[in-house]
Amino acid sequence: MTKSPSNWNSLDSIKVNIDNRNYHLADRQYEIIMESIREFESELDDDLEVAVQLAAFGQSVVMHVTALGYSNPSLIHFYGYVNGVQSELIQHINQLSFLLTSVPKKDPNKPARRIGYIQEDN
Repeated sequence: MTKSPSNWNSLDSIKVNIDNRNYHLADRQYEIIMESIREFESELDDDLEVAVQLAAFGQSVVMHVTALGYSNPSLIHFYGYVNGVQSELIQHINQLSFLLTSVPKKDPNKPARRIGYIQEDN
């Protein structure tokens, strides 16, 4: 079963059910990635949001990340925008390799989006 946002523009992160855990599955890797994003976002200025830079497509690609998800046993889903186009990257946990970076927030009139935190009000 895929854990993914119903709206790719969602500010909420996907909650993980921790009952009867197998720590070798994608949901645990998802948690580790989300913790890394939380730490990275905590250092960002109010005008910046998180993005990932990918280098596995014969070129360098920057994805403005809006949400993450996973499919057990082994897939991580990155949702967001590449060159302004809605995109989803599906990556096997054994092939995860990306650079967390920052990009200017998409809407300068709204607070910076923080995907590393659950935002109950949206």
